[in-house]
Amino acid sequence: MNQNKFRTVSDSMGEMQVPMDALYGAQTQRAINNFPLSNLKIPRGLIQALGLIKACAAKANEDLGLITTNKANAIIKAATDVANGVYDKEFPIDIFQTGSGTSSNMNANEVIAQLANNTASLNIHPNDDVNMSQSSNDVIPTAIHVSASIAIHTQLLPALTHLYEMLNKRSQELNTITKTGRTHLMDAMPITLGQEISGWGAQIKAGIDNIRNCQSAIQALVIGGTAVGTGINAHPEFGQRVTSLLSQKTEISFTVSENRFAHMSSQDAAVSLSGQLKTIAVSLMKIANDLRWMNSGPLSGLGEIALPALQPGSSIMPGKVNPVIPEALAMICAQVIGNDTAITIAGQSGNFQLNVMLPLVAYNLLQSITILSNGANDLADKAIAGFTVNKDHIAHQLSRNPILVTALNTVIGYELGAKIAKTAYQKGLPLLEVAKEMTNLSEDELKRLLDPSKLTQGGLPKV
Repeated sequence: MNQNKFRTVSDSMGEMQVPMDALYGAQTQRAINNFPLSNLKIPRGLIQALGLIKACAAKANEDLGLITTNKANAIIKAATDVANGVYDKEFPIDIFQTGSGTSSNMNANEVIAQLANNTASLNIHPNDDVNMSQSSNDVIPTAIHVSASIAIHTQLLPALTHLYEMLNKRSQELNTITKTGRTHLMDAMPITLGQEISGWGAQIKAGIDNIRNCQSAIQALVIGGTAVGTGINAHPEFGQRVTSLLSQKTEISFTVSENRFAHMSSQDAAVSLSGQLKTIAVSLMKIANDLRWMNSGPLSGLGEIALPALQPGSSIMPGKVNPVIPEALAMICAQVIGNDTAITIAGQSGNFQLNVMLPLVAYNLLQSITILSNGANDLADKAIAGFTVNKDHIAHQLSRNPILVTALNTVIGYELGAKIAKTAYQKGLPLLEVAKEMTNLSEDELKRLLDPSKLTQGGLPKV
């Protein structure tokens, strides 16, 4: 080790060598040394939340007469810069660390203290001043809730709303195009393309509603509970004051947790939110797969639609174009589903007064929100908005669909209908031609009863 490039710092365990230009201190360096495990670092959203919490905590402590105005202002300035992303490179600790996230909390405390001292020379201490009235055990759970709430508010709900609106727009545009419905991937009764897309839209709308239903729980904060939920070493008003300040800064309605013991020892709100993210992923996977089937071909597949051609699809087959946006979205959905499994296991890992997989929860939850948001926007703008419809091909497929005979069930009975359908399949003849030969119904009457567009409206046929 080149001593000229390092400085000596100390903590309660002794001295450590830290890079000369690093803002962090001994506890952060110990964590760097102890956890060279994945090269996955805490996400930007969690750093932002930690900065916001430290700034609001300093202001609350000042208002309560626990810290001088000069110290509070220096901490607030440094913590705000951390929240705004100015010093992200100073947060190098691996996600796989101490389960409480103490290493990352102390990382924030050390960086903020050093920044504040660089500008104010006030001998600000990472624990005594920056971490005043706090513990990692309430800061990290609070940071998870704050970061997730911000991501939901600024990323996820806007993205899902945009997708929902785009689906509604295309549903209305295409509601007059009648196509063959499919069950078990087999020909079924007709629906309109608009009806099909409206089903996708309803799935996304349900996802939006479910996320909103989770917001009150994820916006409840345990700050002020300190070590075990009792609030030891914190003013009784501290938690409420920090919560109010966070609400003002973010314009999100945070509340004080009704029971800090529950919300420090468990991660039930995060598990619930992750479950809803998984449900949205399942919905998006279904939509992505439908689009891939409908786009398949263009000659030997269903060929109902043509997704926008965004890039060459093969390094060897000239002219090939693939459904890259639905494919990328499907991988996002698989990742979110996997993240939910990890979060579910992590949620079970609370023993007595503390959950000890908090960094994993934070990383996976924020990743799921981010990639789902990006995937929803991409789907809306690069697939749903621009796909074209192969109307002639759809009409040709529909005209040769023997399952339309289902519309005659109440007129000629199921058994005769089955014979007509089988004959049409076997001979490759249009259904109308076969039905005319095998029933007493006139051609005009059959055309009326078998009109695909009318069949999309449901109800009983009028004989």
